[in-house]
Amino acid sequence: MSASEIGLPMVVPARNLPERVRIHEVGPRDGLQNEKNAVPTEVKAEFIRRLAGAGLTTVEATSFVHPKWVPQLADAEALFPQVKELPGVRLPVLVPNARGLERALALGAERIAVFASATESFAKANLNRTVAESLAVFDPVVARAKEEGAHVRGYVSMCFGDPWEGAVPLHQVVSVCRALTDMGCDELSLGDTIGVATPGHVRELLAALNEAGVPTSVLGVHFHDTYGQALANTYTALEHGVTTVDASAGGLGGCPYARSATGNLATEDLVWMLQGLGIDTGVDLGRLVATSEWMAERLGRPSPSRTVRALSHKEQ
Repeated sequence: MSASEIGLPMVVPARNLPERVRIHEVGPRDGLQNEKNAVPTEVKAEFIRRLAGAGLTTVEATSFVHPKWVPQLADAEALFPQVKELPGVRLPVLVPNARGLERALALGAERIAVFASATESFAKANLNRTVAESLAVFDPVVARAKEEGAHVRGYVSMCFGDPWEGAVPLHQVVSVCRALTDMGCDELSLGDTIGVATPGHVRELLAALNEAGVPTSVLGVHFHDTYGQALANTYTALEHGVTTVDASAGGLGGCPYARSATGNLATEDLVWMLQGLGIDTGVDLGRLVATSEWMAERLGRPSPSRTVRALSHKEQ
């Protein structure tokens, strides 16, 4: 008997939390980019279809970065046409520069993401540029995307800590976020790339962004579970009014340019918590768990998601 069939998790709403949360599913892009071996294009496409079938309405499909830097996503041109017609599903793609944007637009991409850093060390490691230089590259990319009517998301990595620089000052993160919103980004994703954030830090950063004129309505959060804080940090963001949360099916992913970055917050773990709080996500947890089990079989290892493991065990 499944957990849902015996009424679990028990729904106990909390005050002052959103009624609905949009999950920005990053498994096919952020999750698979860190795999040692390339996943076949057909498997990626089926993964995206199954995620959509589980009720996820935003699924980040791939990245149009040069294959030299992220060989696991070298099949973007082959993959995107296979999934772009999925009804009712937003399919953002990551672009590193003007060339990547043109490749994405040529295939009909309507949602674009750029990837900035709040620290100089990570900007150098990930983008091979300073923070200022990377923002200068993104400015015309965002402008061009907006001209084409695309929705633009700005990722900001290392918002809470950096493996080379340590704690990241709030004003440093705020400066990059303001630059991205000023150039036209429709939303921002605040990345805890190495998973060192704690709830108080999350609360202070969100407040600092609001004070600097960045509204909560454009903010999403992207937590890694390195120190087991991802759900606590997410809850804090929800209390602040954030309604967009990034997560990766099965807890897949990390960051190839930061060795201390472990897996993303598992979508199933997030959905379990949100269901218990009575917050609507539109996601069918059973179908999502089945999808992550299916992908785990293809990757040849069990899912790191605690919820996937717990529900799989219960249903055996």
